[in-house]
Amino acid sequence: MQTELLFEKSELSHFETSTELAEIKVVYRNENKSKVKITNSKDVFNILNSLYDKDTIGFQEQFYMLLLNKANVFLGWTKLSTGGISGTVVDLKIIFATALKALSSAIIISHSHPSGNIKPSNEDISVTKKINDAGKLFEIKLLDHVIIAPDGSYYSFADEGTL
Repeated sequence: MQTELLFEKSELSHFETSTELAEIKVVYRNENKSKVKITNSKDVFNILNSLYDKDTIGFQEQFYMLLLNKANVFLGWTKLSTGGISGTVVDLKIIFATALKALSSAIIISHSHPSGNIKPSNEDISVTKKINDAGKLFEIKLLDHVIIAPDGSYYSFADEGTL
């Protein structure tokens, strides 16, 4: 048995002009003319250190993502969330929707620890694993997760071999 959906021409034109429907539109603009290549965690830290709000890093967790192409050239960044003293929410759907829209081949995630303790928590380890596993489905490599403290110290999952 075969089912067919038939629409009158007038019904289709209603869809094209309706304000009742949400339009999904994908737009990609890359106006970044510089070719900054990421080769190590110090390169990552230098970019991230310029992004974190120095006025709030000591009392609010912030979560950022760097987007890279296949050659590890920095495409851009996005702030994913701002939280409280001891945590912030990270949504995997937003991470990968953003990475896919930017045609990223790799990502680096980072968040701050207002306490100054750069040792990853169990939750940090868990979310890193989830992001890493999800990235494999999309062939988007998680290169590093960097935890930054207000004093400028940092922990790199890649450097420590915990990624």
